[in-house]
Amino acid sequence: MTYFDKREVAAIALFSAFWGVSGSIFAPIVFRVFGLPILCDVIGFATLTVAVWWIRKFGAAISVGLIATVINFMFNPTGFHFLGFTAASIVFDIMAKLIGYDRCFRNKLFARFSMLSVSVLSAAVAGLIIGTFFMTGPALAIWGGVIAWATLHAIGGVIAGLIGTALIIALDIRRVRKMGVKR
Repeated sequence: MTYFDKREVAAIALFSAFWGVSGSIFAPIVFRVFGLPILCDVIGFATLTVAVWWIRKFGAAISVGLIATVINFMFNPTGFHFLGFTAASIVFDIMAKLIGYDRCFRNKLFARFSMLSVSVLSAAVAGLIIGTFFMTGPALAIWGGVIAWATLHAIGGVIAGLIGTALIIALDIRRVRKMGVKR
């Protein structure tokens, strides 16, 4: 018996493709225009929120993050900063598992609170890793250091959490659910 069924594998592939392609194309444009790293967080963590809601198995967010990383490197071979998001997807998956997938999405208020918290913390981890390992000192000095950079990513995590939970609540209202999940 396999851990992920064929529908879950297809969902992982779709979520990964969306994050990898849109993150590597649109996030750099927004960063160059506004100088803010927020769109990469919004795309990534909103995608992970919906993926975890849909699949509800440990390893789904990790799989999405790893495959999105490969896709990102195909489009942007020098985008090593994306490894911060890879690590953040691991944090995202672990935190969702610790909260409990069914508990995370039992009611709308708890789903919003739990996924917003997971998204913010994961985005902050991505910012810490990117700021520590992939940014130059002068670039960090402009932003106020690693903590300020992580805070910018956490703000992106707030936006991503709000968008991700809005999407799952809207899908749930329309009775779009993973097979086998009853309410």
